[in-house]
Amino acid sequence: MKQLKNAIESAVKDLFGVDTDPELVRSDEQFGDFSCNIAMQIAVQIKKPPHEIASKLAQKINNKTFQVDVAGPGFLNITLGDDLLWQMAYNKPSQTLAGQTIVAEYSDPNPFKPLHAGHLYTTFVGDAIANLVEVAGAKVFCVNFGGDVGPHVARTIWAIIQELGGEKPDKLANITQPNADARAKKLGELYTSGNNAYEDNKTAKQEITELNKRIYQIHADNDHDSPLAQIYWQSRQWSYDYFDDFYKKINTHFDKYYPESLTAPIGLATVQEQLKNGIYEASDGAIVFRGEKYNLHTRVFINSDGLPTYEAKDVGLILSKWNDYHPDMSIIITANEITEYMKVVMKSIEQYAPDLVKGTRHITHGLVKLQGGVKMSSRKGNVLLANDIIEAADKEVSDKHNFQSESVKNDVTFGSIRYSFVKSRIGGDIIYDPKESVSLEGNSGPYLQYAHARARSILSKSDFQGRTLETMTVGDGERSLLRKIGEFSEVVDKAVVELKPHHICTYLYELAQIFNRFYEKNRVIGDKREVMRVLLVKSYVDVLENGLKILNIPTPEKL
Repeated sequence: MKQLKNAIESAVKDLFGVDTDPELVRSDEQFGDFSCNIAMQIAVQIKKPPHEIASKLAQKINNKTFQVDVAGPGFLNITLGDDLLWQMAYNKPSQTLAGQTIVAEYSDPNPFKPLHAGHLYTTFVGDAIANLVEVAGAKVFCVNFGGDVGPHVARTIWAIIQELGGEKPDKLANITQPNADARAKKLGELYTSGNNAYEDNKTAKQEITELNKRIYQIHADNDHDSPLAQIYWQSRQWSYDYFDDFYKKINTHFDKYYPESLTAPIGLATVQEQLKNGIYEASDGAIVFRGEKYNLHTRVFINSDGLPTYEAKDVGLILSKWNDYHPDMSIIITANEITEYMKVVMKSIEQYAPDLVKGTRHITHGLVKLQGGVKMSSRKGNVLLANDIIEAADKEVSDKHNFQSESVKNDVTFGSIRYSFVKSRIGGDIIYDPKESVSLEGNSGPYLQYAHARARSILSKSDFQGRTLETMTVGDGERSLLRKIGEFSEVVDKAVVELKPHHICTYLYELAQIFNRFYEKNRVIGDKREVMRVLLVKSYVDVLENGLKILNIPTPEKL
C-alpha cells in the first residue's frame, strides 16, 4: 500500500505539480483491489475535469505492479500484480505502539461475590484488547480491581456472623463448601441475605454500618487476630482462591490485582489534600466534587463518617496505576452504567493530574443476558453468573458434538463463548445464545476452529517442505483468497486504533468463508499446482491462527 500511495503521490506531483496524500479504499473484487478518488479531490484546484485527470494518472502509473483503470466520473480502480499480492500476504501489523507502556484494567471482580456474566464479558473483551495493543508493539500490563472493603463486604460479613451465631471464627468450617466455586456461590447468597436485611431491618442496617467502619479499621490496624479479623481474612481468601481457579480455567492472567483496601487510603489522602486546594469541597460533613460547572453532577468522595466512597477509591486506583507503571495509555473496561460516574471521577482528577486523564480510555458495554432475557441484579440474588454461561455452553457442546478429548471439548466451549462475546461491537447489550455459539456453521468460534483444523489437515497430507515454487502466477480462485489474506494487517491496524476487536472477528469469518469456497473448487493435494496452493493454505492458516490468538481462542489441530 505504501508503494501504491507513493506511486499515486509522485504521479500527481509530476503531472500537475500538486502535493497530495492519496487515500486508498478496499474495493469489491470485481473492480480491482483498491480505489482512489484523488482526481476528484484535486479537480477544483487544478481546474481540470476529474476523468481527464484520472486518465492521465492511470496512464502514468500503469505497470506490471499496478494495473490502473478509470471508472465513473474519475475513480482510479487499481488491481495489484501477483508478486505484490504475495508480498501483502506476509505483511505484519504496524508497530504503532512500539515503546509504549499500556495498562489494561478489566474484569474487576469483587471479593465476597461470585463473578457474574458481565465479569466474564469484560474479561474476554479485555483479553482481546490487551492482545491487540501488544501486537501493535506495546508493553502491556493487565490488572484488575475489586472491593475488599466497603458496604457490600460489611453486608456479607454481617450475614456470616448471623450464620455463625456471633463473631466465632472457629465455626467457619460449618459454612464452608467443598470447592472454590461453591464457596463463592455461598458468599453471594450471604451477600443477598445481608443486603435484604440492610434494606428491610433498621437494627441490621445500623449493625452493618458499624461493621463497615470496623472492617476499615482492621486494615488500618493490620489486625489478623481479633475474631472479626479472622472471619474477614478467611472469607476474603475464599474469594481470592476462587478468582485464581476461575482465571486459570478460562486461560486469563493478570499482572496485578488492586484491592480497594490498598487504593482507599491513597484516594482518601488525595481528596483531603485537594480539598485544601479547592478541587473538592465540604458539604454536610462529607467531601464532594461539584460537577455541575462541567455539565456533570455532584458526587461524594468521602462520606460523613469520614470513609472513602467508590469515587475516592477510584482516585487511589488511577494514581496507583500511574505510580506502578507510568503508562502512556490506561484502558479501563466497565459496564455502561458507570459512564457518568467515571466522567465525574476523571474530571476531578483532571484538575490536579491532567496527564493521567489525557492518557485514559474508558470503554463501556451493556448487560449480558441469556437468550430469552435474564437481567442481572446481585442485590436481589437473581444474578446471571459467569458459571451459568460456561455451563450452558458446555451442555450444548456435549449435546451436539463428540470431540476426541476433554481438552478439545474445553477449547471449543471457551472458544464459542469468547467469540460470541467479542464478535459484536462493544457498547450495547449482549444476548448470549448457547446453541448459536457452539454451532459449526455460521459466524461462531467453533466454525473458525473447524476451519483451522480442516486447513491443518490439508497441510499434513502434503510434503511441501524443500520444494520450490516455479511460478507465482495466481488463478482466479486463488486470487480471492490471497487478496483476503493480505487484508489482515490492515484490519489489525484499524482494530488497534479503535480498540475494537470485533473487526478481527468479522475479518476472520469472511476469510474462512472465502477459503471454503476456494477449497470446494480448487483441489490442493495431488494437483499440478499443489506447491502454490499449499503455500496459499499455509499463509491462510498462519493468518487464521494469528487472528484467533488475538482473541485468545485456542486452535486445536484436530477436532
